[in-house]
Amino acid sequence: MRQQSLAVAELKKDTPVSEGPGLGPRPCYHPATMSDHQATIFDKILSGEIPSYKLYEDDQVLAFLDIGPLSEGHTLVIPKERKAHLHQLSDESSAAIGRVLPRLCRAVCRVTGATQYNILQNNGAHAHQAVFHVHFHIIPKREDGAGLGILWPAGALHSDTAERLQASVREALDAEAAEG
Repeated sequence: MRQQSLAVAELKKDTPVSEGPGLGPRPCYHPATMSDHQATIFDKILSGEIPSYKLYEDDQVLAFLDIGPLSEGHTLVIPKERKAHLHQLSDESSAAIGRVLPRLCRAVCRVTGATQYNILQNNGAHAHQAVFHVHFHIIPKREDGAGLGILWPAGALHSDTAERLQASVREALDAEAAEG
């Protein structure tokens, strides 16, 4: 219990808010606006300064129980590479998370008895990111309603918008590949 209180206090102290220098909206397509990683509670967990309930660890990834779970088994999966947003993460760290995420999902579901779950990953304060270190949530969804609840105000994708986005995203991918 003391471990949880300590981690919650640290999270509140170290969590940036959406207002303040350098914390406003940042377009992900312009490298000059990408912020450098600032120390977070996850850095303290990685360094061992704050305890955690570790579930998995390798050279590139750490997974541990969330101290404010939405349901039993709510797990956080973080890269050891310290980046605030997913688009800043190296291909190697991204691949390492991709390799372990399905295994962690299977294990969490097996242990909790959940047959459904959400994977959640937020980028930026306006997208509800609270800790500015890339992290994925594995949130078991139970029949009793425990887990993540989402409202999804879906719109419509019009063909002209779809074609414009398709061309633009493909062009951006080609440009990134050409850059290296």
